[in-house]
Amino acid sequence: MQRKLAAGNWKMNGLGSSLAEVSQLSTAQPTKHTDILICPPATLLSRAGDAVNDSQIMIGGQDCHSQTTGAHTGDISAEMLADAGATAVILGHSERREDHAESNANVCEKTRAAWAAGLTAIVCLGESLAQREDGSTLTVVGEQLAESVPDHATADTLVVAYEPIWAIGTGKVPTLEQIGEVHDFMRAQLCTRFGTEVGAAIRLLYGGSVKPTNAPEIFGVPNVDGALVGGASLKASDFQAIIDALDAA
Repeated sequence: MQRKLAAGNWKMNGLGSSLAEVSQLSTAQPTKHTDILICPPATLLSRAGDAVNDSQIMIGGQDCHSQTTGAHTGDISAEMLADAGATAVILGHSERREDHAESNANVCEKTRAAWAAGLTAIVCLGESLAQREDGSTLTVVGEQLAESVPDHATADTLVVAYEPIWAIGTGKVPTLEQIGEVHDFMRAQLCTRFGTEVGAAIRLLYGGSVKPTNAPEIFGVPNVDGALVGGASLKASDFQAIIDALDAA
């Protein structure tokens, strides 16, 4: 059975003192069914790797460039992330798509780069509030999934995260039926494209205002294999509660 995944996206948050939260998480009892990933800012990535103390916690990046080297001031390659201890990288987050005008094609190129460096790509998809309200959610998510993910994906190289833009950091959460509809749709699309065996094994995460209070019911939705957690991953106690809920689901 494919293990679940609790991934914490710290975004542009965290200083050296924040690594105490990682150290606290690393002392918890090992989970039975859940992998744990923390994606701190790049300035903390290597030190975060040291802070996990050989525990089951993995460290990941929040973005990477599509090229391995070059004159790209301020950018970080997938190889650099791997060299710093990362095992995965978040790609195509809506904040990258909006703030940096990243297209599906850009995300696809970055995913290829992540794979070449041996990283698992967590590819993010999601619709705006306007798109949700006009009934085009599945069209938007379907296009993002088809165009952001390269061919030859496997369960080891790809994780897909559904994050409705209107729910990220707002406290608003889709209904369980809405989450289920999108996750069932993504599962069907992956099975059609990559075959039933591979498509069924690729982990699908939900992200968008996931908290200890709502995590248990979200994790009860079919085809939700984990969560991509933002603000609630910054505190070990909150993230641990979400991890525990996922491991018990």
